[in-house]
Amino acid sequence: MESINARLKGLVLLRPRVFSDSRGWFMEAYSQMDLGRIGVDATFVQDNISQTAKGIVRGVHLQRAPYAQGKLVRCVRGAIFDVAVDLRSGSPTFGEWESFELSESNHCALYIPPGFGHAFQAMEEGTMIYYKCTRGYSKESEDGIRYDDPDLRITWPLPPQGVSEKDAALAPLEKFHPLGPEDCT
Repeated sequence: MESINARLKGLVLLRPRVFSDSRGWFMEAYSQMDLGRIGVDATFVQDNISQTAKGIVRGVHLQRAPYAQGKLVRCVRGAIFDVAVDLRSGSPTFGEWESFELSESNHCALYIPPGFGHAFQAMEEGTMIYYKCTRGYSKESEDGIRYDDPDLRITWPLPPQGVSEKDAALAPLEKFHPLGPEDCT
């Protein structure tokens, strides 16, 4: 596995080794040992699968303490424009975002540590993502920022469609209470 540190500190793009032959292909999708070798100290406790139609935007989502989540995101069908937003109080890159293309053809995964918001847009019909979380879901701990926030200025590659009522009702960045140290572990 090749690991690529992103511009925003803490984000790591993971590119697995894929072995192909006439029968198909094989890759190791997850290795706790390999993550530890590159400095990712995360224990995953919940796996989720999401299927999404082309153009749909989900997010920007996060959870606050005591259920702050790190995520390991992989697209297993189709492709996504994946976005992580730095929401750590005191971070020199607070309010900045970085995007990545994750697809079934590039096999890449993205590690997003606690302290970041996460959003994605499906680039193909029937896109499916599989992601691991370091803590389980807690309705009381969920938070987020609007996907179309004027301060974030996320440049979605397709016109956003089908945003949920819950996501459309999220606060803008200017009204967001930054994540403290307890929300980043």
